[in-house]
Amino acid sequence: MRNMNDILRQAQVMQNKIAKLQQEMGEQSFEASSGGGMVKATVSGRQELRALHIDPKALEGGDVEMLQDLILAAVNEAGRIARESMEREMSNLSGGIRLPGIL
Repeated sequence: MRNMNDILRQAQVMQNKIAKLQQEMGEQSFEASSGGGMVKATVSGRQELRALHIDPKALEGGDVEMLQDLILAAVNEAGRIARESMEREMSNLSGGIRLPGIL
């Protein structure tokens, strides 16, 4: 029975570390750009869009579809960076063990 209590205690410690990491990562910002920096997107660790900057030069050609593509590319890349950063930190925390349901 002592082993079971140790396992439960270790699981609770790990759960607390994961919650703390998720909180810290959620407060961080991740940025990506597209179109040579004409569009910049900033997302949180929770992959929520925080800021979007569009250089006025991107509007000069009047190509709305191109601007939409640049926005999508920047937002998606920033989200990918945030996701990979979270996965890397989780892997470091868990010793490389993939924890189902965490990401």
